[in-house]
Amino acid sequence: MTNWINESVFYHIYPLGFCGAPMLNTGTTPVNRIKKVIDWIPHLKEMNINAVYFGPVFESTVHGYDTSDYRKIDKRLGTNEDFKQVCDELHKNNIRVILDGVFNHTGRDFWAFKDLQQNEKDSEYAGWFSGVNFQGTSPYNDQFSYEGWNGHYNLVKLNLKNPMLVNYLLETVKLWIDEFKIDGLRLDAADCVDFDFWRQLHNYTKNIKNDFWLMGEIIHGDYRRWANSEMLDSVTNYECHKGIYSSHNDKNYFEIAHSLNRQFGTEKLYKNLTLYSFVDNHDVNRIGSLLKNQYHIYNVYTLMYCMPGVPSIYYGSEWGIKGEKANGSDNDLRPCLNLDSIPDKNDKLFEHICKLGKIRTSLSALEYGEYEQIIVKNQQLVFKRFTSDQTVYIALNLSDSQETLSFRINTACAVDMLENKEYSADNGNLSIIVPPCSSMILTEKNSVSEKPEIKEQKSGVTIGGKYRHFKGNTYTVISVGQHSETLEEMVVYQGDDKHVWIRPLIMFTDEVNDHGNIKRRFEPIN
Repeated sequence: MTNWINESVFYHIYPLGFCGAPMLNTGTTPVNRIKKVIDWIPHLKEMNINAVYFGPVFESTVHGYDTSDYRKIDKRLGTNEDFKQVCDELHKNNIRVILDGVFNHTGRDFWAFKDLQQNEKDSEYAGWFSGVNFQGTSPYNDQFSYEGWNGHYNLVKLNLKNPMLVNYLLETVKLWIDEFKIDGLRLDAADCVDFDFWRQLHNYTKNIKNDFWLMGEIIHGDYRRWANSEMLDSVTNYECHKGIYSSHNDKNYFEIAHSLNRQFGTEKLYKNLTLYSFVDNHDVNRIGSLLKNQYHIYNVYTLMYCMPGVPSIYYGSEWGIKGEKANGSDNDLRPCLNLDSIPDKNDKLFEHICKLGKIRTSLSALEYGEYEQIIVKNQQLVFKRFTSDQTVYIALNLSDSQETLSFRINTACAVDMLENKEYSADNGNLSIIVPPCSSMILTEKNSVSEKPEIKEQKSGVTIGGKYRHFKGNTYTVISVGQHSETLEEMVVYQGDDKHVWIRPLIMFTDEVNDHGNIKRRFEPIN
């Protein structure tokens, strides 16, 4: 697995809600709503987003998780060609695409289940579904019984031990890779799926695309059961999701500190895993509704961006919009949003998240570094992320009053990257005053004249960044400009031999087939 995931910042979209699709799929003609995503690309880039996770996009009856056709885009969103254009535009802007893989169950309108209803014992697809018994009837009066996922009989549990079904699903994933050039899958209800299927999916996708990412939805348990070298690359970090908002609401940083230390600190249970970090999503109340004190939302996001893992923003939460489950419905969590009319938006939070994205993608210690706790109090937390050549300290204060925090550093001074403010150390002891309900991200530096470097990102390429060509040579990007006649974006880069080259941006950032291995033409190496 390559390192692109460590260098990612995710944006999570629930397409049916985001695009304002009707609740029931009753139409016959596709309506092109999904291209709305293209209009949001400049907004994503402003936040340094470089990966989008789409919730269900394939044909379904209601909410997307009741799939009726795995190989067609939901007509409420448009056509396969419409979605292909969306994926192409995202990739042109160096934004990777992750789709929701719903392989635990289907809807009752799934074509193979319809065949079972029609042909019953004679259906060649009877073995595709769990618990089919022709001696009984279902709650929907089918002339057979079957297993519904978690007792929901509108969601028909699949039998992933059936070779014909498994082949169909694997071939479907290949179709998604070929047609939409997707970069990975978020796997729904991963804890309910047979481990052998995850092993088969792992081997199948890695042989097609060696840096393909598999991330499972896991609520409880030891994440290593699913995320390991044979199965998935990552899982949802629900433990820290709960710990983040709960520690702020209870003014008890010991809670999240315990989880982080257990996962990545002294116990290092998940040291080698890049878990999926989030503070809300399409299934849980938005963080703006969860927090008792709205001033804590800035610390919440600082913590999520700086802790080990890959951070994710759920669409709309970059402005702190609210949303709660109501009467068993998730509709309030999945609104249709328009960029020019976001309800009750918090522009200060959006600016904070833009800063966090820029800082995170500029500091290798936040992307790859180890974790160590420095100070843990009820209302204050200091931890550090570090590699062999970089150390970053994250200081958080959720108190309503300022707090002085002191700790040892290895250099003469440090700079808060959020406020661009410098602090000098006294014989290695750094003392900082953290304002109420605020945070600092401090990088070590050796002298007052030394400035920590945040490399400029332009069109997804790092100016001054080092890149390795797939044939082995290394280059430094000098700039990104535009062709004077065609206005096509061009990358200017220099080899170690000082020769300067110019290449179209779309070619610089695309992928090549190197003797059967799909890889980036130019891979960032710093």
